[in-house]
Amino acid sequence: MMTAARSADSGLAGSGELDRYPYADAPAGERAAIRSWSGTDNELGRVGRRGSASRGRGLHGQLVQQLGQMIVSGDLGADRPLVPEEIGQRFEVSRTVVRESLRVLEAKGLVSARPNVGTRVRPVSDWNLLDPDIIEWRAFGPQREDQRRELNELRWTIEPLAASLAAGHGRDDLQQRLSDMVEIMGHALGQGDVITCARADAEFHALLIQAAGNRMLEHLSGIVSAALHVSGGPVTGCDRPNEGSLGHHARIVDALASGDSAGAESAMRQLLAVPLELEAESAEPVVPAPREQH
Repeated sequence: MMTAARSADSGLAGSGELDRYPYADAPAGERAAIRSWSGTDNELGRVGRRGSASRGRGLHGQLVQQLGQMIVSGDLGADRPLVPEEIGQRFEVSRTVVRESLRVLEAKGLVSARPNVGTRVRPVSDWNLLDPDIIEWRAFGPQREDQRRELNELRWTIEPLAASLAAGHGRDDLQQRLSDMVEIMGHALGQGDVITCARADAEFHALLIQAAGNRMLEHLSGIVSAALHVSGGPVTGCDRPNEGSLGHHARIVDALASGDSAGAESAMRQLLAVPLELEAESAEPVVPAPREQH
C-alpha cells in the first residue's frame, strides 16, 4: 500500500494509514485540518478515500484519488506547480506512478503540463465536471451541497425524458429486467438489506436509460450512477423502508409495459421527488454516503 513519506518530520500519515481516514467519515476537526500542498505539517496522507479511480489499480489509483481530492477541495491550487519529484518523495512512489497519475488528472481537466511552466492546477471551468471521479470528489468535499443540487437538477432533466422515450421502444427484455429489479428492491426493503436495495436501484436506473434507445442519453448514464453513489439512500428511499418509493418504480415499469410515455415520465418525476420529501421530514441534513468499497 502506498504510504505518505517522511511521516516523522512532516506530520504525514505513517505506513499503512493512507486509507484510514475516509474523507466523508473523518471528524470535522480533522477535515478542517487538511492544509495546502506547501508546509511541513500538512495532512497529505489523511484524505485517502478510495473512489472509482483507485479501486483495483494499486499505487497509481490511490495517488490519483488523493491528488484529485486535494485539487477539487482547493487544498492544492494554481499558486505553485506540482513537482513530480516532490510528490514522489511525499508519497513514497516512483516517478512512473507520479507521471501516470498526473496524466489521468490531466485527462480529467484538473491539471495541465506545459514546457517551462510545469504541471499546474487548472481553473474549475476547465474541469470535466461530468467525470464520475470528479463528481464524487466534489460530493465529499467543501462543494458537496452544490454538487448534490447540480446532480439532482441534471437528473430531473435526463431521467423523465428517458422514461418517456423508453415507453415507446417496447424492449421486452429490458422491461423484464426492470421488473426484476423492482422485485429485488422490494424483497431487500423487507429484509432491511440496504446494499442489495441500492445495487438493484442503480441497475434499474441504468437499464431505464438504456431502454430509452438514445445513445447520447446513454452516454450520460454515468451522471445518474454517480448521483446514486454520492447521494446515498435518500435518492432511492433505500436508507429506510419506503413503500412509496418502491411504488413509483413499479408504476414506471407498468407505464413502460403499456407504452404510456406520459405516465412513465410522471412516475419518474414522482420518484425523483422522494429525496426532497425525505429531507423535509428529517431534522438532520442528509450526508452523502460513501461509494461501496470493493
